[in-house]
Amino acid sequence: MVVLISYKYIQNQNFMKKICFFAFFLLVFSTYSQNAKSPRKTSEVKQDNPVITAGSQVKETGGHDYLALIKIANSWGYIDMSGKISINPQFDNAKPFSDGLARVRKMGDWGFIDTKGTFTINPQFDSEENFSEGLARVLKYHQWGYIGKAGTYLINPQFNEAEDFQGGFARVKKGSDWGVIDAKGTFVVNPQFAELGPFSCGLARARLGHDWGFIDHDGKWVINPQFNDVKDFDKDLARVKKGSDWGFIDKSGSFTINPQFEETGNFSNGLARAKKMRAWGYIDKKGTWIINPQFDEAGDFFQGMARVKKNKEWGYIEPSGSYSINLQFEEAEDFLSDFARVKKGNQWGFVGKKGLYVINPQFDQLEEFVEGFALVKKNQKWGYINPEGKIAIDYIYNEAASFTK
Repeated sequence: MVVLISYKYIQNQNFMKKICFFAFFLLVFSTYSQNAKSPRKTSEVKQDNPVITAGSQVKETGGHDYLALIKIANSWGYIDMSGKISINPQFDNAKPFSDGLARVRKMGDWGFIDTKGTFTINPQFDSEENFSEGLARVLKYHQWGYIGKAGTYLINPQFNEAEDFQGGFARVKKGSDWGVIDAKGTFVVNPQFAELGPFSCGLARARLGHDWGFIDHDGKWVINPQFNDVKDFDKDLARVKKGSDWGFIDKSGSFTINPQFEETGNFSNGLARAKKMRAWGYIDKKGTWIINPQFDEAGDFFQGMARVKKNKEWGYIEPSGSYSINLQFEEAEDFLSDFARVKKGNQWGFVGKKGLYVINPQFDQLEEFVEGFALVKKNQKWGYINPEGKIAIDYIYNEAASFTK
């Protein structure tokens, strides 16, 4: 009997151990399963696809703010960076976005829309331009005036021609003469000039009769009219033409390089392109030839490289005059980034600074990269590629423009 009881007791003990072990196993498994199904939450990061601009590092742009103007059939609309229609094609004409607003024409009149496609200023103008310093010039009944972003006139239509505000001032034409107004529409320089350029380095080129000179913001002559032609000041130097030759002057009006060239460009990287005896070369700020005239055409230096043409082919040179990329292209554009647009045969592509193709020539037309997208044309249709040359948005549009916001 004792033996039997002991045996059952032992059996029960073993059974209880098994029960406890099984319960422990279920508890561990349940805890693990819950953790596996419900990972620890982290703060959620909304990531707009970073945009890689040609030659730049990865850049977060808030891409949803950028829209591109496109044309389908006979109507204009806008797409986002995913290629989806953001504003349905519905306009007779339209322009790219600028500072959150776009100019659009509907039923013959121009107005402004926001990035949702809502009219902020109803169509009512014969023509209009983008806002600059809070004012936009608009044309109504053959007269130009300026409106604010509420759409009301801040300066009533009264001018024959008008330009954008820059630095608080705008050039306007009254009758046959140009003057300068402030943001209230008051003339700070009375209309008196046959032509008037924008202010640059504190001076504006102005023509009186046949001669050009430079005025200050008060309309006073700083450099008297005496030149046959002039260009805006750039880095305190201006190109001027005396007789048939071009030279350079400083802001006092003194010649830093006497007139002697058939044509010139602005200084960049310490050099300016200049043409002599129908050939282009490059001079320094003393007027000395650093790269002798030898090219049929030439561009300014950008990022240490200048495009040049010789014997119908384009290539790129360094400031020393040595070729960084040999002559080989039918057409070539400036290096505005690490890429430059080039044409080989009838096709456009991108070349890097070492002369290797970054994107092989394959497009009928090609624009610069903007926010990681380049506008391209192929088989009569426009689309967009990424910096690797892959299709980002299919070629389906009759016309299109680069992304802006």
